[in-house]
Amino acid sequence: VQLQASGGGLVQPGGSLRLSCAASGDTFADYAIGWFRQVPGQEREMSAGISSSGDNTYYADSVTGRFAISRDNAKNTVYLQMNRLKPEDTAIYYCARGPGGPLVTTHPADFDAWGQGTQFTVSS
Repeated sequence: VQLQASGGGLVQPGGSLRLSCAASGDTFADYAIGWFRQVPGQEREMSAGISSSGDNTYYADSVTGRFAISRDNAKNTVYLQMNRLKPEDTAIYYCARGPGGPLVTTHPADFDAWGQGTQFTVSS
């Protein structure tokens, strides 16, 4: 599978942004997708994840209530809608393929294919 993340850029604090993760080369509906953030000097951590069916989602405490993950299996795309953005949200965001099933794992080691990352910066 190949994953292509897009949607990064510069946004002001309090603004919104939507990231997209487009997949190709595999049966998209068979696997979960996670969005991970990474800043220099820190480990990659999950911000949000969605199960293969879309029935279950995960959000890190830092983004709960502000971010919303969704998927359109017909379009082989997962979206991350980010609202009320804060400067500390600034990072490179990666989407990654995780195991299928009803649950969403948060461990990066469980994800076996990664997109190239998209950078966005929250700054005035």
